[in-house]
Amino acid sequence: MRYLEAWSIAYAGDYENATPLLKSLARESKDATLRFRAEVTVANVLANGSRHEEAFVSLNRVLSMLPQVTDRGIRDQALQSAALLFNEAGQYEIGLTYANRLLAESADGKSVCIARHLALQALRRSGRTPSVEAFQAGVDACMKVGETLWASLVRLDAAHALVNSNRTNEAIDLLKTNYSDALNTNYTRVISEFDALLANAYWQIGDWIEARKFAQRAIDGSVRKEFTRPLVEGYRLLFLLARQRGDLRNALDFLEKYAAADKGHLNEAGTRALAFHVVEQQVQARKAEIAALSKRNQVLQLQQTVSKTAAQTRGLLILLLLSVLAFIAMWLYKTKRSQLHFMKLARRDGLTGIFNRAHFGDAAEAILAYCRKGEREACVVLIDLDHFKLVNDTHGHSAGDVVLKRTVQACQAHLRSIDIIGRLGGEEFGIVLPDCDPAAGRELAERFRLAIADLSNGESGVGFPVSASFGVTSSRWSGYNLKQLIIHADKALYVAKDHGRNRVEVFDGAGTETADPAGTQPGSFDRRRA
Repeated sequence: MRYLEAWSIAYAGDYENATPLLKSLARESKDATLRFRAEVTVANVLANGSRHEEAFVSLNRVLSMLPQVTDRGIRDQALQSAALLFNEAGQYEIGLTYANRLLAESADGKSVCIARHLALQALRRSGRTPSVEAFQAGVDACMKVGETLWASLVRLDAAHALVNSNRTNEAIDLLKTNYSDALNTNYTRVISEFDALLANAYWQIGDWIEARKFAQRAIDGSVRKEFTRPLVEGYRLLFLLARQRGDLRNALDFLEKYAAADKGHLNEAGTRALAFHVVEQQVQARKAEIAALSKRNQVLQLQQTVSKTAAQTRGLLILLLLSVLAFIAMWLYKTKRSQLHFMKLARRDGLTGIFNRAHFGDAAEAILAYCRKGEREACVVLIDLDHFKLVNDTHGHSAGDVVLKRTVQACQAHLRSIDIIGRLGGEEFGIVLPDCDPAAGRELAERFRLAIADLSNGESGVGFPVSASFGVTSSRWSGYNLKQLIIHADKALYVAKDHGRNRVEVFDGAGTETADPAGTQPGSFDRRRA
């Protein structure tokens, strides 16, 4: 009864009050199976409450207890929780291992359904697209036992795979055909995921009316007080649609909401991943601590055993103590190095190695504050690769990745040690140049442009034309507020795109001026950048 009471409190979303009740049961119950079930539920409740580090600590206890548990139902629940939490933390190989283990061990229809969904999710998110037959098998397994909710989740993964394979119309057909099933689940997360994916698919095929409708639904139906993927996608598409129709006021409003939601979502995902690594490190540290204590006990035993030979005992004791100290020192060194490594991963873009968007913003604001205090000028440069989607569609995503890496390398060759560069989006980059006036900023941007255009030449070239458009602004015109600098640089970038791409435009406070020798006049700022 105590377990059911705690479970009902958690189901109502009151994680703060449910957690201590469940932890008490996990410690005090005389029933081993009930203790295990309570610990599994603790891990799930902590994860739902965004207490990710504690959730992984609890999950480690669950997995250590699993070999002693024989109850099939609760074993299934533990394996489901493990696969789900590891998938959410980005540890897809580990998540896939537990999903496949659940699939191999369980004969329960619902568990088989959930296992198939979690396995397909891990494969898709790790970049390995399952076959159409695999997705259909997952849907069939769930519908066979009446699990419409899990079937809807499998269909979502299948639709994502179709969109990623440029089979957008098939994705729309799949989602629309099964939309009523998703609504009947009454599960906010699933419904908003359907809406967001439909909005994105309609955007890709140019159906702006349907895209706007489903984007708004994704926002309205998102989980309250959470930065979910549908919320981020909804604001992104409404921003693009408003900008496309020239509604700059609403476009800016949606852009701000998108940036806030995207930052919150990225922070949540980063927190989950970091929590996994921190707990993993703590487990290793605990093992090292136990090993150190074991060695210490050995030292004491040896000291008692050889008490009659004081000289030998003293020498042996010193030797063992030095070994323990060396072991602890090595462990501390490795722990610190691992922590620094994980901090670096949290700040860097995984493909190019430069700052990601969140850390670029923090570093840029620090540099701008320094320049403001010292009354030094600073420039901001935005770079957007021209026709990058065409590169991916024509030459493949691997070629697109090579272009992104080479672009960063080409720009870094002209940067000073005090300059910073970050990846702001798929093919968009930002650079902050302290102690730099507008003329120097434009000259440096022109060097970037020529270096990027040169990537298609020579034996080490990519084998096809590559170019980029640049927007430059200065604190002289835009002040030291990063948001304002980005807006003005983005306006200049719009003009560069309008005037044929592969060029540099500079915002000068009233409009923009071009770095193109032809000296063409700047166009309006309300045209869509491609």
